[in-house]
Amino acid sequence: MKKLLTATAAGALITGAAFAQDGGEIKMGVILGFTGPIESLTPAMAAGAEMAMQEVTESGKLLGGATVTPVRADSTCVDSAAATAAAERLITSDGVKAIMGADCSGVTGAVLANVAVPNGMVMISPAATSPALSEAEDNGLFFRTAPSDARQGEVLANILMEKGIESVAVTYTNNDYGKGFADAFQSAYENAGGSVTLSAPHEDGKADYSAEVGALASAGGDALVVLGYVDQGGAGIIQGALDTGAFDLFAFGDGMVGDQLTANFGADLEGSIGTAPGSQNEGVDTFAEMAQGAGIDGTSVYAGESYDAAALMLLAMAAAGSSDPADYAGKIEMVANAPGEPIGPGELDKALEILAEGGDIDYGGATGVELVGPGEAAGSYAEYTIEDGALKVVGYR
Repeated sequence: MKKLLTATAAGALITGAAFAQDGGEIKMGVILGFTGPIESLTPAMAAGAEMAMQEVTESGKLLGGATVTPVRADSTCVDSAAATAAAERLITSDGVKAIMGADCSGVTGAVLANVAVPNGMVMISPAATSPALSEAEDNGLFFRTAPSDARQGEVLANILMEKGIESVAVTYTNNDYGKGFADAFQSAYENAGGSVTLSAPHEDGKADYSAEVGALASAGGDALVVLGYVDQGGAGIIQGALDTGAFDLFAFGDGMVGDQLTANFGADLEGSIGTAPGSQNEGVDTFAEMAQGAGIDGTSVYAGESYDAAALMLLAMAAAGSSDPADYAGKIEMVANAPGEPIGPGELDKALEILAEGGDIDYGGATGVELVGPGEAAGSYAEYTIEDGALKVVGYR
């Protein structure tokens, strides 16, 4: 699946101190789109990751009582040059030993290729879902806790067909995420017997989407599939479609599923559907309760995946007895998968104790983590519908 460079090359590229001294500090980068088209989703994601860091610090059981300090950086979600520069600063200036992120697929690929691999840095993305990342040259350093859109495309297509929606127009944000998702969706939908009347990109940041909406309306369809961003072009497309009456039923991918969607449009989207990574397991409810206690919306898209991404890297450090990425990268799949004692959210103290005693853990965390292949998340999806102006989970796939 992924093309790996040599382990020797990875070791040669590591810089800085390898081990956290007893009672020392381990810095973890948190690079997410604090500005840009998903900025309304980012606060809960960052806070989710930082919950795991605080939990480990308070346990006092990581590498002789090391503290874990988050260092935030802005990926912007869309500007690869800015994301690359921000990630480089995390390593060269801040001295991080791990990167939680990035988020959007295009900037994640750029950070991986231009920063993580050359510097031998481990990164786990909670939200980059482009199928293309499965083939990236990553030197065994890149993982993700959200599943690929190759799977999400199938899920969304199946839901539409089950609801008798047999023709759709598709609009997608013009980047790696949008194009990969749109291609996966169209292939699955047409294979299931559906018809895509038009699949067309849209650019983010425009003030007027009337031309795009006009083309989609001319093509027609039972619904409009919007694979974009809730704080950017996706919202502009919806507004244009509602204003003109072009469509009254919509289907959304994960980049659109958030409270800002219903805050903007509410009951105007009644009956519309969406998908986003999510699972039905004990960890989901536990994490939501933990997050609520910390003043965080634990049900927000990718908040749980962010907690899990940070937790996996910290548990891998414990398993390796080192904060050096060259040492702990190979332990990530080991702590994520069976065999071992099942570990849920809020149980990082227990996990660290087991690892210190030479035992094995099977980290399921907040989202039922299971890594398949080199760093890929098996994952499942929540099916949403909009009822009475609010997003409601109606099932899992």
